[in-house]
Amino acid sequence: MRQVLSIAAVLAVVAFAGQAFAADAKAICPVAGKPAKDSVTADYKGTTVALCCGNCKKAFEANPKKFAAKANLQLVATGKAKQVKCPFAGKPVNPAQSVTVAGTEVKFCCGGCKGKAAKASGDEQIKLIFNDKAFEKGFKVTEK
Repeated sequence: MRQVLSIAAVLAVVAFAGQAFAADAKAICPVAGKPAKDSVTADYKGTTVALCCGNCKKAFEANPKKFAAKANLQLVATGKAKQVKCPFAGKPVNPAQSVTVAGTEVKFCCGGCKGKAAKASGDEQIKLIFNDKAFEKGFKVTEK
């Protein structure tokens, strides 16, 4: 019986550790581009963004607009914000019209908007889809 309980306890620890790792893996520091730490955060849009270190926290807090697109991406990637409309047109999305941006699926209203997003890549794509104007049109912060 003790062996069964020991195995169950180990499995529970492994399961929770895997969930914590998966959550941390989604959060990328918007300043340095490194994995972020849940223990280093800054207030942003009524919730928080995670950063990798104290220096990045200082840089982010000094100029959040400079890092807005990557911070907005982090909010969506971590589930703190949800997509509600097309980030370009502000119209309802068509699930068949989607593009994966830095590991995060983003849906669009039509092939034209999807094509605009698909033509860009890397940081240019992130800035195009997650800039403050597009974020306001297409996403809503859900976790306070």
